[in-house]
Amino acid sequence: MTQDDAGAAVLRAWGAAAPDAVLLDGFHALKHALRFGARVGPAVTSDKAAALALAAELADDLTDVLRELLVEVPAQALRELVPRVHPTGVAALAARRDRQANLDAMAQLPRTSPVVVLDNPRNLGNVGAVIRLAAGFGATGVVTTGDLDPWHPNAVRSGAGLHYATAVERLPLEELPPGPLYVLDPEGEDIRSLAVPDDALIAFGSERHGISPELRARATRLVALPMRPQVSSYNLATSVAMTLFHWGGPAPA
Repeated sequence: MTQDDAGAAVLRAWGAAAPDAVLLDGFHALKHALRFGARVGPAVTSDKAAALALAAELADDLTDVLRELLVEVPAQALRELVPRVHPTGVAALAARRDRQANLDAMAQLPRTSPVVVLDNPRNLGNVGAVIRLAAGFGATGVVTTGDLDPWHPNAVRSGAGLHYATAVERLPLEELPPGPLYVLDPEGEDIRSLAVPDDALIAFGSERHGISPELRARATRLVALPMRPQVSSYNLATSVAMTLFHWGGPAPA
């Protein structure tokens, strides 16, 4: 098969898979998805040599996999597939993580790490940043409530493909996983005075309106982050990072 034939075939495969697939936008999203077991394909690049050079530098464990997986297509064809092409010139499609497996992982007790709950978040970039943090800290999962899809391409891009490293689902409040619910709230106890248990749900309010009354009413404990007077708030991802760091994070290797 010629390079042109391979490119045409992968473009047809992309069109067939796209409606039900997760967009991995950029080299780093593809790298993390592969490392954490995503079923990836098709995968395209406008410069395969550059992509493989990047793999050799940053992800040599995947160089051979990417050499087989990536198909080079013209830059114009890539722009037609992906509205905002990542600077690395790489994109791929992948199957979403199994929903039931995600739910089972978060429902299992005792858990060894918390579940982060984002109550009606409004910014997809923040959602992705929180998922990236949760993956790094080894959290069991991230649950969002409300109407934003945490698997939206903008969230996956912001999360650098680390949706595949933790359980990520959107759920109504009444279907939250079990466990004590620690809700971040300015009127709560100073987080420095208490320990966050491994099986906790740690809930954060939306960037615009904070915690909903419905979630606040379900709280096991209200918890506050230390904050200088007259400072109104932290960025959502910063709040999550501070709380997970207080919890403890992954054990040293």
